[in-house]
Amino acid sequence: MLAYLMGRILRIIPTLLLSVTVIFFAARVLPGDPAEALLGQMISQQAADALRHQLGLTEPLWSQYLSYMGKLLRGDLGNSLVLGGSILELLKQVMPFTVVIVFGGIFIGVAIGIPLGILSAVHRNSWIDYLTRLVSLCGVSMPGFVIGIVFILVFSVWLRWLPMVGGGDLSDIGSLFSRALMPCLAGGLAMAAYVTRLARSTMLEVVNEDYIRTARAKGLADQIVIYKHALRNAFIPILTLIGIYIVVVVGDSITIEIVFSRPGFGRLVQGAISQRDYTMLQSIFMLYVAFSAVVNLTLDLVYGVIDPRIRLARGGI
Repeated sequence: MLAYLMGRILRIIPTLLLSVTVIFFAARVLPGDPAEALLGQMISQQAADALRHQLGLTEPLWSQYLSYMGKLLRGDLGNSLVLGGSILELLKQVMPFTVVIVFGGIFIGVAIGIPLGILSAVHRNSWIDYLTRLVSLCGVSMPGFVIGIVFILVFSVWLRWLPMVGGGDLSDIGSLFSRALMPCLAGGLAMAAYVTRLARSTMLEVVNEDYIRTARAKGLADQIVIYKHALRNAFIPILTLIGIYIVVVVGDSITIEIVFSRPGFGRLVQGAISQRDYTMLQSIFMLYVAFSAVVNLTLDLVYGVIDPRIRLARGGI
């Protein structure tokens, strides 16, 4: 298992290095001038040149890249061009608000999607199956931020049950919950739709296998056959989709936070794009890539635990 783990980690390192490099250079070829974004378009050329020199933008790209990588290896993400403070400190301030809706959405997507997919497969071609497929199709057709807008109209504008915007107070659980419920549902229900459809299709393939018929012929209860035998063998493709959609939920959280005006990564990204704060942008995208790599590594380890044949096939022991 240790050899399997080390092999997975060694494969992630080049991916992270390439991703950070691409993000660094892509941020610097975007249209716009940071000096104009900071001081306005009416600034003099002398003032613009002085600001670019102060920000280190007059140095060659390779020099900027080496300086950035050196700071990154020391855990220094640099300073925001617009806000002026340490990017790491700014991210720490808003991270709790983003973490709440990301993991809340993941929990909702898994807790709803897998049981509904199993229920739909077990009751194939019944009214339960047709209703589940219809609801999941609607969820697949609507992105998370659209679901969020619908929730705002229904629960905030019409019914006035939940607050419309804001992230709440970190010291007040009730305030956090009331303001995170709709964003979590917006991201989680979209994920649940995909998980439901895949869980249904994979379960339908598994329940027709010979070993499932043998288990039923032995007189085992349906719950044992479904959850102990069928679900375990159908879980790897479901887990793969969950891993992919975890990354998607993180990306969707940015647009969802903008819709709900939450003080999370979404607001930082929106401000960084409009004000050409490429140091903030590259730091956020780099964290996104690192999170994706951690998710993929975790999935690989879980694969090896669920099915040891995968670990052996990939060189683990």
